Amino acid sequence: MASAPLHHIIGLIPARWGSSRFPGKPLHPIAGKPLVQHVWERVSQCSRLDDMAIATDDERILEAALAFGAKAIMTSPDHPSGSDRLAEAVQAFPSATHIVNIQGDEPLIDPALIDRLAGVLAADPALPMATVACLIDREEDLDNPNIVKVVLAGSGDALYFSRSVIPFARNSRISSPLRHLGIYAYRRDFLENYVRWKPTPLELTESLEQLRALENGAKIRVILTDHVSVGVDTPEQAAQVEQILLNTH
Repeated sequence: MASAPLHHIIGLIPARWGSSRFPGKPLHPIAGKPLVQHVWERVSQCSRLDDMAIATDDERILEAALAFGAKAIMTSPDHPSGSDRLAEAVQAFPSATHIVNIQGDEPLIDPALIDRLAGVLAADPALPMATVACLIDREEDLDNPNIVKVVLAGSGDALYFSRSVIPFARNSRISSPLRHLGIYAYRRDFLENYVRWKPTPLELTESLEQLRALENGAKIRVILTDHVSVGVDTPEQAAQVEQILLNTH
């Protein structure tokens, strides 16, 4: 009898209707398709994912996703965080061992980056969580609280995430500042425990959910990339992405 595969890695794309800056964002048309369809099509190119789905809290997004051929899961509208939505959505995949959380507003995400992240997590059974960072090369980004910074230990694990500039360059800057990119991979058992933990003081202070993992002593491996895709937070950014897509086809 064949043994069960060691890993079953799924990709989940959270897509909420309610956004204070951009309501209905997942269905905003970009180059003739809803935003979330572009994300789905990029993620469909991954080779390390065994299955994938869109996790939403809105019937309109569910219907649209099913119409363009995606697997979609309806989740509660009352989740306090994206991780809670993931933990509910993963119940639809009883055999899943690892989950990659792909932002639903990243229509230019690199499938190879998702595969790298999934591979790093699956390669180390003791590793609970992994994410991605890139170099910050613009000085104005250092003081932008919407750009989250991360500092690493020599092992490549995160020491701290902050909306402030870290490390502070008291002397000449020896280490390059890193920007955290909001794509995560989790071991399933860790995610299910993580969402049961209460929000922690640093998490609440910075409004950064990943600090809950660090405050509870969990390791977060950080892989470095040169790829920075353009996310869509505003209608203006949607227009930018549309131009990029139209110019690459």
